[in-house]
Amino acid sequence: MIRLGREHRAWTPAVLGERIGCSAATVSRLERRSRVVDLALVHLAAAEVGVPRHILMTSLAPPSAAVPAGTRVTASSRDAEEEPMRRRTLLTATVAAGPAALLMGLDEALAATPAPTSGLGPLDGRLAAARDLYDKGAHSRLLAALPGLIADGHRAAASRRDVDRARLSSVYTLASSVLGKVGSYERARLTADRARTWAEVSGSPLAAAAAARELAIVLRHQDRHDEARRLMTSAAADVEATGLRTDASAAAYAQMLCTLAYTAARGGQRAEALAMVEEARRSARRLPGTPPPGRLFPVGPAAVGLYAVGVHWALGDAGAALEAGKDLRPEQFPTAERKARLGTDMARAWWAWGRPEQTASALLSAHRVSPGEVRDRPAIRSIVDELIERHPHTTGVRELHAAVASAA
Repeated sequence: MIRLGREHRAWTPAVLGERIGCSAATVSRLERRSRVVDLALVHLAAAEVGVPRHILMTSLAPPSAAVPAGTRVTASSRDAEEEPMRRRTLLTATVAAGPAALLMGLDEALAATPAPTSGLGPLDGRLAAARDLYDKGAHSRLLAALPGLIADGHRAAASRRDVDRARLSSVYTLASSVLGKVGSYERARLTADRARTWAEVSGSPLAAAAAARELAIVLRHQDRHDEARRLMTSAAADVEATGLRTDASAAAYAQMLCTLAYTAARGGQRAEALAMVEEARRSARRLPGTPPPGRLFPVGPAAVGLYAVGVHWALGDAGAALEAGKDLRPEQFPTAERKARLGTDMARAWWAWGRPEQTASALLSAHRVSPGEVRDRPAIRSIVDELIERHPHTTGVRELHAAVASAA
């Protein structure tokens, strides 16, 4: 576990040794030993590389006599690190420790596709359940499930059927979405690239649109706004070329326009951003107010309105953002993620407007619906930290800080 944590941070044994006050040789011996010689050093090294304490204790504990021989912890700590089932068990147990502790397991799955799982049910159902976790803001549970989904998605795609390839693209798109939520943009870029590759192979225009959108979001976070805009412009054109004969394709087109509008706004392209929002409004008029369950792009008129809030905020006009969102209500949105997003987007606007009490109130509303949307998103979490530092006596601020801290 310590070795995996060190490699996850791209540290050499010398770097870790310097941080915990020992030599590189001592770190190497610690990682290779089949038994613990210096327990204090093990605890120190594990804490430094981010192994949660309860997971460390689980890995050090002797096997229970009641556990079948086939599932016992191996005698060698290095064997325990390398044995796939043991590794998955430990990584699944880190759900309680938050998203950061789970990224190590996903790194392994991305570096080398794990062996397929068994007995966990049909992939379609599990993918739907994983999307539900995303919609609920259950980021840690989703990160824990992704390695298995990736493994089984690849097994299904071996059939060479387009539908299975599109399904694997959806798995990688979902991975990119949650990685972006928790601020892991390099991993999000990798998974978005893979989503695009499998979408292209599948020939599905909707899968291609979803993958392109995730890649554009990553590029935007990496301050590559022009590339993101070109990508979204092309993606919107590709969806429009399908003829928009179904509500699903019309929703995809409206979503592409919304993402393009926000991307343009983040790049400072005011006229284009506002024009795209209006085009998205027109496109969404034919869509139902409440999108049907399971739709890949659950977009409706209210969703476009929420994007308008973000667009005005990104353009630096907090007043216009608050005006755009004044009539939006959580019940207009189909998922907890979108309901909470209304709260966080309005909070950003209130914060830019210099209103800490309204900011705290909006974030508390978002946190009640989906704690992960406030706790796990770095930009939103930084607002919480600034609120408690600068306005500790403002109504709602201490309550918000305590709620986020307890959820973490």
